[in-house]
Amino acid sequence: MIVSVNPKPAMPEFVSLMKRTDELLNHDALQRPRYYASRGGNPLEDDVKAALDECAKGTPFENTIEKVSGQKFPDIVAAKFYGVEVKSTKENHWTSTGSSILESSRIADVERIFMTFGKLGGNPIEFISRPYEECLYGIAVTHMPRYLIDMRLKQGETIFDKMGIPYDELRLMENPVAPVSKYYRSQLKPGESLWWAGDAADETVSATIRLWSKVPTEEKRRYTVYGCANFPEIFGGNYDRYALWLTSQGVVDPHIRDQFSAGGQEPMLLSDSSIVKFPGVYRRVKDNMDFFIKIMCQENTQAFVERSTLDAYALNKRLIAWADAVSRVSKMDYAISMDALKTMFWGRNGGNFPK
Repeated sequence: MIVSVNPKPAMPEFVSLMKRTDELLNHDALQRPRYYASRGGNPLEDDVKAALDECAKGTPFENTIEKVSGQKFPDIVAAKFYGVEVKSTKENHWTSTGSSILESSRIADVERIFMTFGKLGGNPIEFISRPYEECLYGIAVTHMPRYLIDMRLKQGETIFDKMGIPYDELRLMENPVAPVSKYYRSQLKPGESLWWAGDAADETVSATIRLWSKVPTEEKRRYTVYGCANFPEIFGGNYDRYALWLTSQGVVDPHIRDQFSAGGQEPMLLSDSSIVKFPGVYRRVKDNMDFFIKIMCQENTQAFVERSTLDAYALNKRLIAWADAVSRVSKMDYAISMDALKTMFWGRNGGNFPK
């Protein structure tokens, strides 16, 4: 990062400095293309600092530019008020992934930032500097939500224009992810899910991704039973919504059907004391009744809470509604499925189900 220690010069002076810096870098790149083709990251930041130092001579920025070490934002700061974030690509285009939308490492007092972008692939090698917020067209998620950069972005096409929230307003919010996720959720098509932000505005999701095979056994059990409780279509072999939700928790299962079908059929007791074999998915509830009932007791079944919030009557009504939803999609006969589930729950609750 580069920081200037001068009192705040006027914005037009900073704009002029950035224009001259672009001209110097582009001229130098024509003379030394191989040199710049090998740059990027910290070395390119050094090149930009050197260009800024040269162009700052005879201006209020002269002898004030510093490169600040560490993972700070932006990479270059002038007059403790203006900043320059340096990005580059080895390809022949003007797009890249930018910095985190959280800006948790932003240097205090820096209010106006320019993006200096080096296109180090293609011929010629070129540099462009623009106001930071004018070249951010969207957001992508790696290990955290990050801005997407397009140095050729047209006026009115920034992510801030799309959301209807100015950059300076968003960056000062306590939780900038909330309005971003709200916007992207409004753009979802049927069957899509905002995996990195959850399906509810206040839902917390994992920032890392794990394969199902790496998930501890007890955690697997909780996910599977949660799926049975909240996505009854699983009993009909439809795992789409559950798969999207599981991804929102940072877990990917390439063999998701096996979560519910492995182990073969399950003998289920009917009200007339006969035994009928059911698909293995029924066993996931039967063998984990304590946790299943704990989920169903919650006012919101999509939240893990360690206390009951429904009385027995309300719980029984919910269980009947769930059994009905399951039995309607199950490959078993509806009446037989309802009978088996009622018999299973009757033993757990010790009371009559509502009619």
